[in-house]
Amino acid sequence: MSATIPPCPKCQSEYAYQDQQMLICPECAHEWNPDAVVVDEDALLIKDANGTQLADGDKVTLIKDLKVKGSSMVLKIGTKATIKRLVAGDHDLDCKVDGAGDMMLKSEFVKKA
Repeated sequence: MSATIPPCPKCQSEYAYQDQQMLICPECAHEWNPDAVVVDEDALLIKDANGTQLADGDKVTLIKDLKVKGSSMVLKIGTKATIKRLVAGDHDLDCKVDGAGDMMLKSEFVKKA
């Protein structure tokens, strides 16, 4: 009794075939290992100033004084913030900053607490 071969994850072709441990799609030439862990290539990979990967809900600390654009307020070094979500773009952290409220920060100016 043979196992059913899943469709190609790239083009959804139903004509994929097995060659040793790999599965191969004859239509788009994609090769994949069905036992490998699937990694979401669209997921955001954002790292802090030290290279530590950040995720939603992480607590971070500012590593330098930051002027708040459009205000005379300055966020001091050591100010703590909680990441609400990661977003694509220049300011890639949507945070709740202690004493300042919600704002967007750049990941290069924070370190994971």
